[in-house]
Amino acid sequence: MAKKARFNKALDRDLKSRVALEQAGAVTRQQFIAPSLGLAFILIVGLITSLFLGWNSQNVIIIAAAAIGAYMALNIGANDVANNVGPAVGANALTMVGALIIAAIFESAGALLAGGDVVGTISKGIIDPSFVSDPKIFIWAMFAALLSAAIWVNLATWIGAPVSTTHSIVGGVMGAGIAAAGIAAVNWPKMSQIAASWVISPVLGGLIAALFLWFIKSQVSDKQNKISAARRWVPLLIAIMAGAFATYLSVKGLKKIVKIDLETALFIGAVTLALFYLITRPLIRKQSEGMENTKKSVRSLFKIPLVFAAALLSFAHGANDVANAVGPLAAIVHTAQAGEVIAKVSIPIWVMVIGAFGLSFGLLLFGPKLIRMVGEQITKLNPLRAYCVALSAAITVIIASWLALPVSSTHIAIGAVFGVGFFREFHWRITSSKKELAALKEKELAKAGSKKRVHRKLVRRSHFLTIIAAWIITVPAAALLSGLLFLALNNLT
Repeated sequence: MAKKARFNKALDRDLKSRVALEQAGAVTRQQFIAPSLGLAFILIVGLITSLFLGWNSQNVIIIAAAAIGAYMALNIGANDVANNVGPAVGANALTMVGALIIAAIFESAGALLAGGDVVGTISKGIIDPSFVSDPKIFIWAMFAALLSAAIWVNLATWIGAPVSTTHSIVGGVMGAGIAAAGIAAVNWPKMSQIAASWVISPVLGGLIAALFLWFIKSQVSDKQNKISAARRWVPLLIAIMAGAFATYLSVKGLKKIVKIDLETALFIGAVTLALFYLITRPLIRKQSEGMENTKKSVRSLFKIPLVFAAALLSFAHGANDVANAVGPLAAIVHTAQAGEVIAKVSIPIWVMVIGAFGLSFGLLLFGPKLIRMVGEQITKLNPLRAYCVALSAAITVIIASWLALPVSSTHIAIGAVFGVGFFREFHWRITSSKKELAALKEKELAKAGSKKRVHRKLVRRSHFLTIIAAWIITVPAAALLSGLLFLALNNLT
């Protein structure tokens, strides 16, 4: 019997070892599925482009650029899109699957319907075109800029840092321009404006998000009669979001369909605000009937507006940031085919399709990592806090457009998340200090200093420092890599 028992134990250990090995193998295989599908997408884009254009010495460069453009689009989808849907996922207003579906649909719709029909060949005007007027030099400069930006965004996604893809492209163009024509080719006043946006974007986004959170807490969720306060203020808050997004989409999201100046966009936003207030006031009253007088009940009123906000942010992002993926590609296509360098080029529809599908595919394959980072790991979000983040993103872009300030949508959204988190820390310290003083007074302790005060940290400092460091080095890192790539490519031909 003892011999049989030892045999059974040995058999159990062997089975457990086999199961553990199979599970480890399955995890390893899963880790390679997404990169393999991403590589397949890049190769398919290159293959279809070659079939569409045909093989010759001129088209080889376009085919290679199309593959790199697909790689860049994948990385934008993996990194940048998380800012639009991450807060809604973190607040449990959307599941991960729901967020991926909504973002993929609205990113593609924004890119294809409102992504713009022309694009500047030199990103943000940071390089004087006269310095890179030679078609060959220009093509290699754009090629190096696109590839370096894609590599940098890929690296940032790998370490879990949401970065600005616009700044990555700016750095790539600057580095290639310096390598091709020297420091004099750079428009340094424009670069100083872009550098200023590193500070302006997150600070403005954080302040606006914190102000809205303070207002909602003081006027609604911290009131004794929360339901009555919600009926008074929630319709107005939802109307403000509707008006802000109507203005935001008018200014940034519908440029291809119709040109709208800021004054007209503000008028559209004001009309939308008034209409939504009249519509949502009776709806909120009806929805709040029978609700418990709790903060959880108040938060639930923000879930549906938050889903709409995620969809609209995704649409606007697709309309604006698709140019980061296809702009340099469109410039390469035109220059290779026409043999000339011009300030603006038309975007061929097949180039726009690469950008739109690349954004969505990158989001589906790699997006969950950054979505969790933005929505769950920086600070704890609920529907109310996530609503403040989304509203801040729209309002900050409007204010920046009004002041003609260059801002990054990524920096705004992440800054808003930080703003909400740091406001919660500040608010908790104030309330905990008041409670502590009351307790000390009640116990008639002689010295307030005899009791230690604990400061809760509601924002993860490690993530905060990693993201800030990634933002600071994005432009110089992309520029250095782009300059080296340009020199290598130019010397090979």
